[in-house]
Amino acid sequence: MTKKAKYTIWGKDLDPAAISQMDDAVSLPISIKGALMPDAHKGYGLPIGGVLAVKDAVIPYAVGVDIACRMKLSVLPIPFGEYETNKDRFRQALETQTKFGVGEEFNSPRQHYVMDEDWAFSHVVKSLKDKAHKQLGTSGSGNHFAEFGKLTLLQDDIGLKSGEYIAFLTHSGSRGAGAKIADHFSSLAKRLHPELGKPLNNLAWLDMKKGEGLEYFKTMELMGRYASANHEIIHDAVLGFINEKALATIENHHNFAWKEKIGLQSVIVHRKGATPADIGVLGIIPGSMAAPGFIIRGLGNDESLRSAAHGAGRKMSRNAAMKLFSFKDLQNILQKKKITLISAGLDEIPMAYKNIEDVMDQQKDLVEIVAKFEPRMVKMAPPGRKKRRKK
Repeated sequence: MTKKAKYTIWGKDLDPAAISQMDDAVSLPISIKGALMPDAHKGYGLPIGGVLAVKDAVIPYAVGVDIACRMKLSVLPIPFGEYETNKDRFRQALETQTKFGVGEEFNSPRQHYVMDEDWAFSHVVKSLKDKAHKQLGTSGSGNHFAEFGKLTLLQDDIGLKSGEYIAFLTHSGSRGAGAKIADHFSSLAKRLHPELGKPLNNLAWLDMKKGEGLEYFKTMELMGRYASANHEIIHDAVLGFINEKALATIENHHNFAWKEKIGLQSVIVHRKGATPADIGVLGIIPGSMAAPGFIIRGLGNDESLRSAAHGAGRKMSRNAAMKLFSFKDLQNILQKKKITLISAGLDEIPMAYKNIEDVMDQQKDLVEIVAKFEPRMVKMAPPGRKKRRKK
């Protein structure tokens, strides 16, 4: 290890394990600069909420297991006052137009031009094409969701008049194909860097001047387009079911790597559980199933590598949440907030997450809030459909 690169921390009382992981990440000989977001917690290699700029390399576990995990929001041409009269129709749309959980797929694959792209440039990518096609239009496990809610726009913006709208919000990524690709290239990176040892080998990298790094990056970008197509199909299907078209849409990745510059230096910026927040760039930062999310506009803070949090962030593990809380606890909070939950595991109980309002307050120098989204009807993977974490 060499002299540590500089990194800046946002937030308070962060998981010490996440800080330790960030310390390890900036000690890599390829590291240029880093940042840790206020929703940060422990992950594989780079912490979730970690941002890392490196030179001439890409780190599979700094992108994440769920490559190109992504948010998308569609604003409907329906005032929120009509939510109750449309509630049954919204529920039917969520229950019939997508599927949740590990291994879920459609018997009749959905069609999208992303499947007409070149999937044969890599043997691992080629081997996963059929799986990816069958899962197109499905949603993942863990904290992935599809939900209707109230969007409050306090002033005219994003091409809309101020007011309260019904909006549809989704969170999902590259599904089983992305997970297999992450496993393959992470294992390859570890074999190429035996000098790292444990636990640093989860930060093993691929050289962007060699075939392995170029192949991973091309694969990651394909998974980015695939994840985008996945959201597009879900939104088209759900909105088509209720016979509506979006007035406006916003979307962004938060598990990805980008070719960017720090001054005149070309770098690869990894955002693992972090939202791009360059000047004027719109994004989505969700809360939990019972907490608000936000449409944001980036302020382009260079110290955060033009990044922000990607959500509230967990304050306890999934196992801890399931031991500490019951489904009665979950029902109580949902009833108080008048939220309809179609399905979810107890590990996603809102109390397992940090306070999203605090997280937003801790990054006022990274983003400005454009609108607030409050969940009203939520669908996630049912209990028993969560066999692995998706970050």
